[in-house]
Amino acid sequence: MMAHTTELQEKISQVTAEISKVVVGQEYMINRLLIGLFTNGHLLFEGVPGLAKTLTVSTLANVLQLDFKRIQFTPDLLPADLIGTMIYNQRESKFEVKKGPIFANLILADEINRSPAKVQAALLEAMQEKQVTIGETTYKLDAPFLVMATQNPVDQEGTYPLPEAQVDRFMLKIFVDYPDKKSELEVMRRMSNVSFKAQLNPILSKADIFTIRDEINAVNIAPSLEEYIIEIIFATRRPLEYGLKKEAEYLRFGASPRASINMHRAAKAIAYLHGRNYVIPEDIKEVAYDVLNHRIILNYEAEADGVTSKQIVESILQKVRINK
Repeated sequence: MMAHTTELQEKISQVTAEISKVVVGQEYMINRLLIGLFTNGHLLFEGVPGLAKTLTVSTLANVLQLDFKRIQFTPDLLPADLIGTMIYNQRESKFEVKKGPIFANLILADEINRSPAKVQAALLEAMQEKQVTIGETTYKLDAPFLVMATQNPVDQEGTYPLPEAQVDRFMLKIFVDYPDKKSELEVMRRMSNVSFKAQLNPILSKADIFTIRDEINAVNIAPSLEEYIIEIIFATRRPLEYGLKKEAEYLRFGASPRASINMHRAAKAIAYLHGRNYVIPEDIKEVAYDVLNHRIILNYEAEADGVTSKQIVESILQKVRINK
């Protein structure tokens, strides 16, 4: 078992190395992509255009030998454009199903916050139930199935905040920042070379992914750390009970039960990627912000005072203690 685990963890390192042949300076985003894939959790990336979000996801699909589809979300997109529709076959005089791009392993929902509410609703069933309904028939989606959505900052023209019900279905929300000077210099040199084309080698198979999922599920987490996760979540709902008087003035709603589930799974994945079969407190703290930042709803006073969800999470982590 341990030998097999070591072999798979080495393959994961190779996956990162292969993606780095194409993508420079986005190690954090790659790490979160792997966490989502290995824990069956959807991901939401936010950042300005040009930060290699689309390129990273498509490169990951090539390295993992998975079916990949990119869907550009626009204001005129229809649910049928996403899940498919019934079309009439004149030759055989009957209706047939034409499946949409949602029928793939990795779905990149690009600029998701530019699409109308009906398309958002159509995506919900696929994300939560791993199935879609066309006409009167329900179709299961192939496993693994992972939605990785990108959105532009909501203050950009033509963008709209996603409904809380949909945002909550994303396991992690990752803010993608600009690369540093060294990384951007390498990006400029590569991409200005019109003949540049990296040779990518396939690393993991579908069977490997399912095995990794099972091994992450078997990672040990102490009851005291499970209680620590619950305390963190409850601190977002009842901040005054945890001595967070100032933060309570800015919190409108706390995190949902999905937050505790996803923090538990993500902490196990972090431990596994670090080569451990047990979770430590630092694993929980490492994923807390990505799990909570889109689930904590701040009020207008917080916006006026320039308070961010990251500051709230940092205060919670400083106040909440582990019960020995």
